[in-house]
Amino acid sequence: MIDPLFWLGLSLLLVATSLTAVLVAAIPALQELARAARSAEKLFDTLSRELPPTLDAIRVTGLEITDLTDDVSQGVKSASQVVKQVDQSLDTARIQAQNLQVGTRSILVGVKAAWRNFTRQKPTRRISDRLGGNEKPALTLREREVLRQDNHRIKPEAYRANDSYNDAATASWETDFDDEE
Repeated sequence: MIDPLFWLGLSLLLVATSLTAVLVAAIPALQELARAARSAEKLFDTLSRELPPTLDAIRVTGLEITDLTDDVSQGVKSASQVVKQVDQSLDTARIQAQNLQVGTRSILVGVKAAWRNFTRQKPTRRISDRLGGNEKPALTLREREVLRQDNHRIKPEAYRANDSYNDAATASWETDFDDEE
């Protein structure tokens, strides 16, 4: 057989050639890897410069949003209190308007009754009224008591507690004055 030393030399030559071919093929890949490493380094530098201020700005924005949310909620509470106060004022104004309406109607009914009483025809005098004061028959004690009770008698329906205005009540007042004529 052939000399083993020859085969060893040939094997070493082939290994060296293979390694040279791999190195020649790996050089462009290593250059690209070096470029990618430089780009990554630049990216990391940019991130280290820009990320902390951005994170601080985001944190500050979050705090400002929280403050604005608190302000808006306080504004809503304030607005709801104002609405309640306006509602109470409207209720008070409505009650006062109703009271004014009742008072106005009462005054009008009173003025109407006074006008009717003022403008009604005076009844003709009776003969007993024309007589002098001494000629009138004197009232007995019993008759005076009956007259006094009639004058002080209170109609229960006149003093009913009416919390709300009622047109029927006004109509009954007007018919009461009409009946007295």
